[in-house]
This record gives sequence, C-alpha cells and structure tokens, in this order.
Amino acid sequence: MTGPWWPRCCSVRALRKTYRLGRVDVPVLHGVDLDVARGEWIAILGASGSGKSTMLHLIGGLDRPDKPRNGNPRAEIEFQGRNTVQFRAAELDRYRSTQVGFVFQFYHLLPELSVTENVLLGAMIRLGRLGYLRQRAPLRRRAREILDAFGLGDRLRHRPSQLSGGERQRVAIARALINDPAMLLADEPTGNLDRKTGGRILDVLAKVRSDGGQTMLMVTHDPEIAARADRIVHLIDGRIAEGPGDPA
Repeated sequence: MTGPWWPRCCSVRALRKTYRLGRVDVPVLHGVDLDVARGEWIAILGASGSGKSTMLHLIGGLDRPDKPRNGNPRAEIEFQGRNTVQFRAAELDRYRSTQVGFVFQFYHLLPELSVTENVLLGAMIRLGRLGYLRQRAPLRRRAREILDAFGLGDRLRHRPSQLSGGERQRVAIARALINDPAMLLADEPTGNLDRKTGGRILDVLAKVRSDGGQTMLMVTHDPEIAARADRIVHLIDGRIAEGPGDPA
C-alpha cells in the first residue's frame, strides 16, 4: 500500500513502551515500526494484552514512548514531517486537539451535557473559552450538520442517558470529527455493542473516512471487523506482523 509514490500520513520507528507495576517492569511494545499512507484505513489486530491500545495512545500523543536505553534506538512518531516524540507539552496538546480524533470503546460522554454540547467539547478544548465564544455559531452549525448526517438530528438536546449504545457511539464519533482531524484513532469502537449495532457503527466510520479522506487506525481483536480495513497489522506480544487485509 505504501511506497515512495504514496503520500505518507505518519510513520512509527522503534516504538517501545514499558510500564512499571510495583517493582516490576512490564514491557508492552518491543520496537514497533509502521508506515501509514494518507487516507489509509489500517486495522491493528491482536489479542488482549498485545499492546494494541498502548500503540494507539502513543501515536495519538496520549502517552510517551520509552526513552532510549540499553542501546535501543530513539523512538520516532513522525506525523506529516514532524516527530511528535520531540514535542513539548503545548505542541502535543495542539497535535491532539487539531490533528487527531479519538473514538473509544466506552463513549466518555459527559452525562450532564446534551448531545450537541458533548460534540462541541473538542472545539472548546482546542479554542479555549474566549475563542470558542467567538466561533460558537458556526461551530454549533457544524455540530448539527454532523449529527444530522449520523441520523441524530432529533437528539440534539437529549442527554447520553436517553440514547442507545449505538447512538452514544455516533455522538462520540461526531465529537472526534468536530475539529476536522487528519487522523482518526478508534480503539475497539464496536467492542461495547452487539454485532448488528457494531456493524452500523463501522458503516458510519467507513463513510466518514470515505467522505473526509481521514487516515484511520482502528484497534480490534475481531478478524471480521479487521477485514473491512485496507490493511491488517497483526500485533503479537508487542511486535508487528502484517497480514492480508485488502478486501478488494
């Protein structure tokens, strides 16, 4: 899929991550390398504990890779020509809020906010209070447009508790899109849903990616879900092995 003629969205080199549990070091990723083409949909497939979510969190700037030690090379996460591993805190905040949209298994919607307000949270974080107030009207229109496209135009003022699981996940996807990110990171986005509802969520994500041209990395443990992606990357005990994934 990737090559010198194919525009690259991001690349990962020598990605390692170790967690400290009490007095014990628990290595999770062991020098992962990966190239991602712009607009590509990659499924990261692996068993629980293989390092899938950790890898996604590192690429999205939610966590930092290990510093080089014991002769290991320095990790690199290059996004559109810049190494995010070298970003300072403020640069990493901007990267997360402007370039990356996150979709998780558990929707992380705030129960006291309406559907529209939950979708707008990403814009509020990106712009700050004053910046958001200046752009509130067009942002609210944008939120309504996304929610209408997701079949939630009649749920704008509802609270999350008034929605089904599939509706909550569509709200979470809308929130991930409000800042028009270049890359979507989806961590088991259907893992909390029945198969029929999960299939509908995958349809939504596929259409989002087709219409908006976003690059999408999706973590899953389900081979049937992974088969919908352009490419499957198998993560086994913190190491990558690529496999067939092009449905064409």
